[in-house]
This record gives sequence, C-alpha cells and structure tokens, in this order.
Amino acid sequence: MRWAWAAAETMKPEGDHMGRIGTACLLIALAAPAAAAADLPARKPGLWDIKMSFEGRAGVQSVQQCIDAETDAIMQSSASNIGSQNCSKRDVVRAGDKMTIDSVCMVAGKSATSHAVVTGSFDSAYTMTVASKSDIGPINMTIAGKWLGPCEAGQKPGDLILPGGMKLNLRDMANRPGGPGGPPPTPR
Repeated sequence: MRWAWAAAETMKPEGDHMGRIGTACLLIALAAPAAAAADLPARKPGLWDIKMSFEGRAGVQSVQQCIDAETDAIMQSSASNIGSQNCSKRDVVRAGDKMTIDSVCMVAGKSATSHAVVTGSFDSAYTMTVASKSDIGPINMTIAGKWLGPCEAGQKPGDLILPGGMKLNLRDMANRPGGPGGPPPTPR
C-alpha cells in the first residue's frame, strides 16, 4: 500500500492543508478496496483510466494505469496485505455483476467502516462507490475504471500516470529499498 501513499504524497503541494485532507481521504477510501482486493477479479491488461470523485468536493481526480497481470497482482497483493491484517470485518456478497463489501478496518491507525458496491466488468469498465466513516468524518467517493486499450508507446506495466503527466512505476517502487517486496531501507 506504500505505492498509494507515495502517489498521494506526490499529488499534494508541500504545506497544503487541502492536500493533507486529500491524502487522509485517500487512505480512508482505501479501506474498502483493500478489504475487497482479494475478492476482486484481475483487470484486463492494458491502459486503464481511473477517475475518483469525492462527494462535497468539486472536481475529479484522474490517473491512468498501465498494467499487466503481474502489476495488477502487485496492487491487489498490497491491498490484500493491508486488508487481511487490519480488518476485523469483511463481508462480501456477490449477485450477478454486482459485489457489495462491508468492512471495518484500521487505516493509518484509525478505525474506518466502509460500505462499497462494485458493478461492471474488469475487462472493460467498472464502478465502485464507497461510503466510509472514520474519526475525521464521513467520506463518500466513486471510483470509475475504464479500459482504454493497450498501453501506449513508451509506457510499461506498472506505470501510474498522474495529473500533469508525472509518471511513477509501481513495480520500481515495490523493488526499491523500503518498498513492499524490496530490500529493507539502509539505516542512516
């Protein structure tokens, strides 16, 4: 889950109060997807456009992800690890193309309850609505993923393309010192 934290940190300006709130919202919003990750099917390899919108907050955050089976598994594994270790409740109900997940998880040391509904197909387009409650209040968000096609020239699996064109690679982040799956950080 460190990749999500690093991505959130990259998107916020230093000293920006709203950026810190956005980071906190992202962490809380991750509670339901983390709890659901082990239950979600793998996404179709290629370029995905992911849009996140928060109720009561103007605008939509959009990122693109170039994935293959391995990098999608890295994302789900990171989410599963945080979910399986930090969730005291995880109820999953499937009905057709709809999945409902109710969870109670510890996120950044705080208890968060979430109700998520996932609809659609992980081959073309899906939507996840999440209603979370925690110590900092309620957060309602929608995550919409749409498959755009094969990754573009110059992109490699694991690339996360942030607003403004900044690119991070989740595989590289996972393998660097201190990253999940990488060597431990060097003491200073």
